[in-house]
Amino acid sequence: MNWYIKCLKQYADFSGRARRMEYWMFFLFNLIIAFVLGIVLGIISGATGSYGVVYLSDIYSLAVFIPGLAVGVRRMHDIGKSGWWLCINLIPLIGNIWFIVLACQDSVAGSNQWGENPKGI
Repeated sequence: MNWYIKCLKQYADFSGRARRMEYWMFFLFNLIIAFVLGIVLGIISGATGSYGVVYLSDIYSLAVFIPGLAVGVRRMHDIGKSGWWLCINLIPLIGNIWFIVLACQDSVAGSNQWGENPKGI
């Protein structure tokens, strides 16, 4: 959870580097929160008959959109790529698979043009 909070605190920080753990923990907690929120809001809207409450999940998605972009850009910086590599996700299927491969790569050892290695190696 500390990684998730760290990403939220660095809300719009597109500079620097993010470790694999930071990126994937943010992704995991985002997925868990969205899943639980969807179930709870679905139950509430079904019980009350009011479907306006479902928009709360949209508000959550908008709230974590910028931090998600920022941690993705910092992750690309950590492997020595420009943050623009995030745009590869716009290519259906192949782009998503390629981004996952990139996001799973280990950090570039030492410092690069975006800063020191966050692992301290």
